[in-house]
Amino acid sequence: MFPQTFREFFRLEAAGGVLLLIAAVLAMLTKNSFLGEEYSALLNVPIQIRIGALDIDKPLFLWVNDGLMAVFFFLIGMEVKREVLVGELSEVGQLALPGMAGIGGILVPAVIYYALNLDVPMALKGWAVPTATDIAFALGLLALVGNTPPALKLFLMTLAIIDDLGAIIIIALFYSSDLSLGSLLVAMASVTGLVFLTLKKVRRIAPYIIVGLILWTSVLKSGVHATLAGVVLGLFIPLGDENDSPLDRLLHDLHPWVAFGVLPLFAFVNAGVPLAGFGWDALLKPVPLGIALGLFVGKQVGAFGFAWITIRSGIAKLPAGTNMLQIYGASVLCGVGFTMSMFIGSLAFEEGGLGYGREARLGIMLGSLLSGVLGFAVLKLAGRKSAKIAIGEPA
Repeated sequence: MFPQTFREFFRLEAAGGVLLLIAAVLAMLTKNSFLGEEYSALLNVPIQIRIGALDIDKPLFLWVNDGLMAVFFFLIGMEVKREVLVGELSEVGQLALPGMAGIGGILVPAVIYYALNLDVPMALKGWAVPTATDIAFALGLLALVGNTPPALKLFLMTLAIIDDLGAIIIIALFYSSDLSLGSLLVAMASVTGLVFLTLKKVRRIAPYIIVGLILWTSVLKSGVHATLAGVVLGLFIPLGDENDSPLDRLLHDLHPWVAFGVLPLFAFVNAGVPLAGFGWDALLKPVPLGIALGLFVGKQVGAFGFAWITIRSGIAKLPAGTNMLQIYGASVLCGVGFTMSMFIGSLAFEEGGLGYGREARLGIMLGSLLSGVLGFAVLKLAGRKSAKIAIGEPA
């Protein structure tokens, strides 16, 4: 029987993916309507929190990207910890196939983007944009296909989590700047506090959250992106046991807020691309073309190619009840990079003031759209063939 925690995770992510799409479309319509100026003004509303010498003053869209997205990464940190300790990532044999596919799905899109932007040095900062996978959108589309093997859902979910881990490492290594030693020391002290709570086997969540808030503030001021504080905090939440698991309780309570609140709000704030003066030739510029091809071509070639090699070499077997066409369809769905790609794009271009923000978002939307449509069609076809084989009809 499939684990209850996975079924709940998949259901929330699937429904959240639909809401993400609605939020993104609403943002596009609003930005390109008579409300466009009001939309931009809303995103730039200044919000300030000041306690003594501590002063955090940011526009609304950065509070969403730096603050609320830290909650999303906090959830990822807890999900990764759970999977590594007691879930699918704890079994080396089961990890081989999605693990290799995830590596391919990161490397090939990055190479494609890099090759197309090699002559534009400033644009190279966006090489990581097409390496990400949007877990909510991908699982949402898989749910809409219907009648897919549970093992295929697990393959896609694990692959997407590995891509998210890759994105986290990329953000930490390549999108940190102007580091503040004092703030980093406070962050290190906060991590030490989390280690102390763990060693003392503290089960109450409140102490971890209090230390986590200090960690988030110090990381925000340090020059390292603040969302990484969410990942670190998530890794320290105690798993406990089957009868009393603080991590499972927090996952259960927080997941709906992230799926139906944080991510749709992020989509609404970031997907409002102005289309005034837009021409289709704009998509042929190196940045949007590199991102679109990285997501649509690179993801499927990298993820499926590495998966095929892993299976043919005997390192791993096909997941139970699946076929290679379904693995290919799931690999194509990994090209739906929306949320994480938008997030990395904002770090690479918009917050850096490089002027590629609109081009990047257009490339993300095109690549994600093409991947979603093709992946859905392939999985529908694969499902029909499997059904015919099951009842003995010619495929």
